[in-house]
Amino acid sequence: MNTKELKLLLEEGEGFQLEFKRKVSSPEKIARALIGFANTKGGTILFGVDDDAGIIGVESEKSEVEMIQTAGRYFCHPPIEPTIEIISYRGKDIIAVSIEESHEKPHSLLGGDDNGGDHEKVLIRVNDKTVVASKEVVKILRSEGPDAPPLRISIGDNERRLFDYLDENERITVKQFGKLVNISDRRASRILIQLVRAGILRIHTHEKEDFFTMAY
Repeated sequence: MNTKELKLLLEEGEGFQLEFKRKVSSPEKIARALIGFANTKGGTILFGVDDDAGIIGVESEKSEVEMIQTAGRYFCHPPIEPTIEIISYRGKDIIAVSIEESHEKPHSLLGGDDNGGDHEKVLIRVNDKTVVASKEVVKILRSEGPDAPPLRISIGDNERRLFDYLDENERITVKQFGKLVNISDRRASRILIQLVRAGILRIHTHEKEDFFTMAY
């Protein structure tokens, strides 16, 4: 990354694929950001930049680069190896960390809070934030991996009632679908995930609750 590319990112501001951080804080916090980008569409983290794109700079490039590497190798599972560059800009050093979209999804945070199961450690990027992925999103991420089982789908009464509902209401949650066709939330989730994998439905991730719409 050259100074011209850095300037364009600063002008762009934080978003789905870009995050600013004043400093390299702790490996766990860095790992959260790495995982969020790797599990989604990739992105860039600029260390030494304030939220409003003000240039703060970093203090000790060597130790801070080592902390970023530690975060990716020992706090992410599977490990994440980002591209790390040090760029001199306006008399200060900025650390640019680039993360590619991963082919080993889902990545999870090691050493995080175990309450509620493994899915609570998986993080994704939503708008300009890194958030905990729902169990439905985690299953969809797993289905994108090379070891995922083949897709098998059949359209029955439950699916037809779902399509009729979406024709009139546009969106539905797991709980709403389960109630609609009188099945468990677990079974409702499984059906919706299969339809997302088949490209029939689209999942929309929000901080409070995911919902599903027709893909077309």
